[in-house]
Amino acid sequence: MKIKSCKLEYLEKAKLLTEEESERLISRVSEKLHKRLGKAGLSKYEILGVQLEIEDDQLQEWREKIALIRKSEAKKQKER
Repeated sequence: MKIKSCKLEYLEKAKLLTEEESERLISRVSEKLHKRLGKAGLSKYEILGVQLEIEDDQLQEWREKIALIRKSEAKKQKER
């Protein structure tokens, strides 16, 4: 698996985080991913940017799933 850096927008967001926010975010990085990114020579901000990008993608997927569930529930309510 090739390790790539995060998008520039996520790197900028990572640099704007406070120390406390950075620590909370880095604690959510999986150990395996953290080791891989560290071995790839990425900086702390690049690792934080990658995690921000991952969480943003997961949030988008979750929103799509919830929208489908709500649409399905609305359809069921109309049928009753």
